Amino acid sequence: MTRTRDRIVSQADVLFYERGFEATSLADIAGGLGLSRGNFYYHFKTKDEILNAVIDLRLSRTAAMLTAWEAESDTPLARITCFIRILIRNRAKIMSWGCPVGTLVSELSKLEHAAQGRAAELFTLFIDWLATQFRSAGIEQDAKALATHLMGRSQGVAALAQAFGDEALIEAEVAQMTDWVEQQIATQAP
Repeated sequence: MTRTRDRIVSQADVLFYERGFEATSLADIAGGLGLSRGNFYYHFKTKDEILNAVIDLRLSRTAAMLTAWEAESDTPLARITCFIRILIRNRAKIMSWGCPVGTLVSELSKLEHAAQGRAAELFTLFIDWLATQFRSAGIEQDAKALATHLMGRSQGVAALAQAFGDEALIEAEVAQMTDWVEQQIATQAP
């Protein structure tokens, strides 16, 4: 990718998160970067092309983050805890704009946008990774269900934190989710 194209995708990623996909125009993206119309359209002809590039960027960043958690943590519990604690690391953004994955998927779903399924791949990436962690902890049978439950609960926490602007809610829920995962591993692992 060229540097200009990368800048466009990064700017669109931020604006789609903070303003929403539908509310962000091509002019908003280009204007924020000081790009001429011709330079902008050289890289992207439509907003849907930019959306696909943003989804690719988010998938790539998420995969890199999951790989880093694998390298940084010795146990499945520690790796799953990294996932849970992302709510605390990103709490200011979550309280302002919600979860970047959940808000995009939800908006695209409401719009019945063709890219909604691609955006939902972000959820799948997290769920599959979490299921792998539960399996690594010795939980074979319910790994996918536990992963899906944890993903759903984290999305609920993000939605409530945004609705109420409550940092204490995030911290309390993170502690409860961590305890829940510990209990699941302790009671279900062989």
